[in-house]
Amino acid sequence: MTYAQIRDFIVQHRATTIHDDRIIGDYCYSENTWISYDDIQTARTKVSYIKSRGLLGYYAMDISGDTNWNSLLSHAASQEADGVTQGEIVKKKKKLNRLVIILIPIGALLILILLVFIIWYLLRRQVPKFQELERNKMGSNNKARKSGDNSNLQVFSFDEMKEATNNFSFDNKLGEGGYGPVFEGKLRNGEKIAVKRLSDTSSQGLEEFENEVILTAKLQHINLVKVVGFCIENGVKMLIYEYMPNKSLDHYIYNQVRRLGLNWEKRVQIIEGIIQGLLYLQEYSRLTIIHRDIKASNILLDLQMKPKISDFGMARMFKEDEVEANTSRIVGTLGYAPPEYIKQGIYSTKSDVFSFGVLLLQIISGKKNTCFYGPDEQLNLLEYAFEMWRDGKGMEFMDESLDDKTSYCKLLNCMQIALLCVQKNPLDRPAMLEVSNMLKNIANLVIEFPKRPAFSVKEDEEKSESLKNYDLVQETEEVDTATITQLIAR
Repeated sequence: MTYAQIRDFIVQHRATTIHDDRIIGDYCYSENTWISYDDIQTARTKVSYIKSRGLLGYYAMDISGDTNWNSLLSHAASQEADGVTQGEIVKKKKKLNRLVIILIPIGALLILILLVFIIWYLLRRQVPKFQELERNKMGSNNKARKSGDNSNLQVFSFDEMKEATNNFSFDNKLGEGGYGPVFEGKLRNGEKIAVKRLSDTSSQGLEEFENEVILTAKLQHINLVKVVGFCIENGVKMLIYEYMPNKSLDHYIYNQVRRLGLNWEKRVQIIEGIIQGLLYLQEYSRLTIIHRDIKASNILLDLQMKPKISDFGMARMFKEDEVEANTSRIVGTLGYAPPEYIKQGIYSTKSDVFSFGVLLLQIISGKKNTCFYGPDEQLNLLEYAFEMWRDGKGMEFMDESLDDKTSYCKLLNCMQIALLCVQKNPLDRPAMLEVSNMLKNIANLVIEFPKRPAFSVKEDEEKSESLKNYDLVQETEEVDTATITQLIAR
C-alpha cells in the first residue's frame, strides 16, 4: 500500500487524522476501518512519501513491547538542509551534469583548435628556416662538388618568379612535360628567362632538382643550356633557365609545316651541336656525365637555331675509373632508353649513344618513335629504318622535304651511323667521338654495317630460323685432293 493510496482513502472517507507526538506519526480511522501508521505498510508508505518528496531521509525505531513489526519513522523528514530540499539538490546535480556533458566536448574542441593553430604557427615559422637549410645545403654541396669553381647561380624568391611570369599565366606558358610546366618570364633587369616549375606529381624530387642545379652550374658549354638560378619557397621548386626563343626540337620535327623550315643545313647544324654537347659530357669535362634522358624535347633551340641540351635532373657523374653503373630506379623516357638499361638498370656512355641514335633517325625522317611503320604497321621506328636501309630504300625513310640530290649520300650516311648507335649490344655501338668522326668523314673512315637494332620484333624469328633457312652456297674446288669450302651469306 503506497502513500498515495492512503491519502486517497482518507480523502474519500473523510477520515479524521490524529497526530501522535509520542511516535512522531499520524493515524486515522473511519467507521470500521482503522489506519495505523504503526504497521509495516505505514512504514513503507512513509518510505514512499520520503522518496516522492525528496526529503532528507528516515531511520528505523523499535517500539518497546511490540514484536510484530518495526516501524520506520520519518525523522526530520520535513526539515531542510540549509534551506534547500533534497529534491532541489538532485535537480541542481542533474543540471550540473548536463552542463558538464555539454562543456566537456566544447572544451576539448577548443583545445584541439588551439593545438592545431599552435602547430600551424610553428610550422609556418619553420618553413623559411627549412628553405634556408635547403639553399645552404645546395650551396655547400655545390661548393664541395665544384672543387673551387665559381657559380653565378641566383636564388630567386617566389614573388620574383610570380612577377616575372605574370602570375604564371597561361599566355606565358611555353610547354609542359612530366616534370611540370615551363613559363616564359622577364626579370626586372629586362633579362628573359624560362621558368620550369616542378609539379606535385613530378617524378623529379628534391634530389633530382639539386642534381640539376649542381651539374648545370658546374658544366659550361655552348651546347648545354645555362641555368640562371633556382627558387625553393612555399613548397614550390623552380629552375630558371636562359630563354630559348625557338623552343625545343620536337616542336619542329613532328610538325609537317614547321619542319619545312629545317632544311638540310639547319638539321646538320643541330646534329653537330648535339654531338658537341655529348662529347663535352663524355670526353672533355673533368668528370664523365651520363645524361640518361636525351630526347627531342630536351634539345632547346636558340635564336640562331643552335641546339642546347637541357634537363640534367636524371644525369649522373662517373669517376675516372668508372665505365658503367647499375641502378634499380629506372628513369628516362621509353623509346630512347637502351635495352640493357630497361632490363638490367645498367647505364654508361653507350646509353646516351643509343638515345642519340634514336634522335638522329627522328631528325632525318620527322617520324615519332611511338608509332609503328611498314606495310602492316608492325615495325617500330628502329626496325623500320633498318629494313628500309637494308633493302636499299633509305631515301623513302627520309623526310620528304629533304629530297635533295646533293645531300643524298649524307642522308644515307646519317641513317647508317644512327643504326650503328641503336644496336642491341652496347659494345657494338660506337663512342660519340667515333660518331663525330664518321659524320665528318675524317680520314675516309669505313662505316661498318649495322646489326639488327634493339627491340626488334624479327630478331627472335631470325635466331630460330637461322640454322634452317640461311642461304649458304658451297663452292667446292679441288686442289691437290683437298676440299676448300667457302660460306657466302646472301
